[in-house]
Amino acid sequence: MEKRRWLGVSKAILIGVLVMMGCNRQETARKAAETAAAAANSRPFLVFMTDFGTANDAVAICKAVMLGIAPDARILDITHQVTPFSIEEGARFLAGASPYYPAGTVFVVVVDPGVGTSRKAVVVKTKKGQYFVLPDNGLITPVIERDGLDSAREITNTDWMIGQAISSTFHGRDIFSPVGAHLAAGWDYTMVGSEVQQLVRLTTKVSTTTDKGIEGDIIALDDPFGSLISDIAEDEFKKLGYNLGDKITVQLNKKPFTVPYVKTFMDVPVGDPLLYVDSRGRIGLALNERNFSATYKITPSATLFIPKKGSPLKDK
Repeated sequence: MEKRRWLGVSKAILIGVLVMMGCNRQETARKAAETAAAAANSRPFLVFMTDFGTANDAVAICKAVMLGIAPDARILDITHQVTPFSIEEGARFLAGASPYYPAGTVFVVVVDPGVGTSRKAVVVKTKKGQYFVLPDNGLITPVIERDGLDSAREITNTDWMIGQAISSTFHGRDIFSPVGAHLAAGWDYTMVGSEVQQLVRLTTKVSTTTDKGIEGDIIALDDPFGSLISDIAEDEFKKLGYNLGDKITVQLNKKPFTVPYVKTFMDVPVGDPLLYVDSRGRIGLALNERNFSATYKITPSATLFIPKKGSPLKDK
């Protein structure tokens, strides 16, 4: 009887030990997963955009410089296909992408036709808590108009750069990439250089609304699809009185063009034109599954006039 009782107690102890081991393993696995997640979340975002293209080694070199300084950074690309030298397009892409990244994100932007001249290289901090490392040529204008300017500093501290020998034509490698990486690595932003009191500002194109309609411009193409992007905002367009399904005769490059106002591309047959509100809240013109720009030979900066509903074009 004593032997049976002892065996029962031993079995219970063994089961208890096994249960405890299983719980400990689960707890260890849970803590390991939490640690891994915390480590992943602590890796800084370094977001990169240029007009360098992808036919050469410039982007790869800049990323190598960044990783050499901040090996834990997560380097993400907006695009490297900004139209060469187009500060306006770079500013538009930057303003379009930056809201989707958290505070603390570092953006390195190189669209720099003035490289090697007296133009400043700067770090801009917005009131959202994001950092932008770029030339002082207006690229940051739409971002600070939306998010507010906290402060800006000129990059003059050579300890933040690649070294003493700075190229006059490749500041993306020698200045912007290392500065962005040092910020991502946690260096003190105030040590990069002295504060800048006034940044270069772009004059942003805006449409004009009158009692007859809206005058605007085609400011870009939605490539590779060739749809036209205008500077006419959805809120202004709504004041004209149109409803989905209405056919609108606009003036595109001062020539009449009739098009239906619809919600999305497949609301018209393949190959037909449409006027729609794009994902950024601007009025666009497109061909369903075709290239509007190539078909009609329309490129920026064409003009676009949309009359108020019921107002004939001849009264424009």
